[in-house]
Amino acid sequence: MVKKLRVAPLLVPMAAAMLVALWAGLVRIGWPLPATPRIIVAHGPLMVIGVMGTVISLERAVAVGRLWAFAAPAFSLAAAITQNGWLAAAGASVYFAALVFLATRARDLSALVIVAGAVVYVIGSVLWALGNPIFSVLPWWSAWLVLTVAGERLELTRVMPPSKTARVLLVGIALAICASAALPARVRGVATIAMALWLLRFDVARRVISRPGAPRFTAIALLSGYAWLGVSGAVLVRFGELVAGPMYDAATHALFLGFVFSMVFGHAPTILPAVVGAPLPFHRAFYVHVALLHAGLVLRIAGDLAGSPTMRAWGGLTNAAALLAFIAITASRSLYVQRQNRLLRAVDRHA
Repeated sequence: MVKKLRVAPLLVPMAAAMLVALWAGLVRIGWPLPATPRIIVAHGPLMVIGVMGTVISLERAVAVGRLWAFAAPAFSLAAAITQNGWLAAAGASVYFAALVFLATRARDLSALVIVAGAVVYVIGSVLWALGNPIFSVLPWWSAWLVLTVAGERLELTRVMPPSKTARVLLVGIALAICASAALPARVRGVATIAMALWLLRFDVARRVISRPGAPRFTAIALLSGYAWLGVSGAVLVRFGELVAGPMYDAATHALFLGFVFSMVFGHAPTILPAVVGAPLPFHRAFYVHVALLHAGLVLRIAGDLAGSPTMRAWGGLTNAAALLAFIAITASRSLYVQRQNRLLRAVDRHA
């Protein structure tokens, strides 16, 4: 009950932040919707800090189990809503402290990789607080998300851990990801491709994709996400430094939508029950939001490459539909299972 009380107040504003971010994203990509300049500019921080920063730090706060750790997602939400970089830096700092607390228990490579991600998260948030433009902050935030995913995947493969050579290689790539946030875009692209290839080669998803049900769904979501990570790196290698325009859109959204939300979709059946405390068994309907996400990204990036604003706009709308479908399907399935469980308990009591 205590955990639910800590989590519940964050869910509604986080969902609101996602909806506003989606609205702003549609305006940015060309849909004639009413929006103020402040909302349009807030698209990136709302999605990265308000949604991903809240979700990831909330997951770790639940793992820590201490009230102070929940300040991280609270600060993240407040930062996104107010567009205050110093609140984002405060949230990132508390998140870093929570990871250090957890790392003292785990003492393994996965924890160190995740902590390294938190370091670049703090740096990126401080840079945002100091007034740096979003295009110069995103490399730091993207490095944080890439390292967080890599560390969590390594954490989840303890039953079938990668070889010592693979682990040494991961350390080198993780260091390159950290350093590349401050280096030219093509260097960042090479490091991003290297991480995508490592995940495609060594992640346990390759071994479980033949299993039906939830394992296959998660494997498909993860492996497709790694492919989008490689696409993002390839765009950076090909086009170099990007601050706006179609190729910036392609590189940014291949990573933040294709890679990051593939991870969210794939992990939702296991992560959400642990965080929220509500059951979410696998259902075939989960493939709907995964299919919409990838279809929208293919259309969007094809539009970027072809110079077609129409294709890009429809791709963006399909991406927004994917995220809305994820919320709707996840919530409906969770509520349905909870209702069924209550009915079964009622029947048992009266039997």
